[in-house]
Amino acid sequence: MIPELCIVIGGLVVAIAIGDVACACDQGIAAPIKDLKQRGLSEETLVVWGGEFGRAPTSEGQMGRDHDHYDFTTGMAGGGVKGGISYGSTDEFGLTAVEARVHVHDLHATILHLMGLDHERLTYRYSGRDYRLTDVHGKVVSEIIS
Repeated sequence: MIPELCIVIGGLVVAIAIGDVACACDQGIAAPIKDLKQRGLSEETLVVWGGEFGRAPTSEGQMGRDHDHYDFTTGMAGGGVKGGISYGSTDEFGLTAVEARVHVHDLHATILHLMGLDHERLTYRYSGRDYRLTDVHGKVVSEIIS
C-alpha cells in the first residue's frame, strides 16, 4: 500500500485516511508517489498536496457544493508519515471537526519536524517581537509520524 494521510485543515484541523483511494481518484497524486516508492525514495521524500479550501456538505445554489472556509484537505505521503491511517473525524455531516483537532500551526510544525527542523528554533526578531511560521502555538502531531 502507498503510505498516505489526508488532513482536513482549517482554523482547526482534522485528518482522515484515504488509503489506496488516491490511486483510483487522481493519477496526479498517485503517479509521483508510486514513482518515489519504485525508486526507493518514498521514505526520505515527504510529499504534501492540498487544495485551496474545503467543500461544505450543503449547497445554497442549484449546482455543486458550497465552499467551507473552516477547513480544506491536505494529503501527506512518505517522508516519515504513517501509511493508511485515520486521524480525527468530523461530525456526521462532514462540516465540523469533532475529534483530534489540529491547528494549521500544528501541521506546519509537523511538516518541519518531518524535514528535520525544530519549528521553535526557526525564530526571527522583527519590530521588537519574535516571529516564527508556527507562531507560538505549533505542536508536532506525533500520532501521524511512523
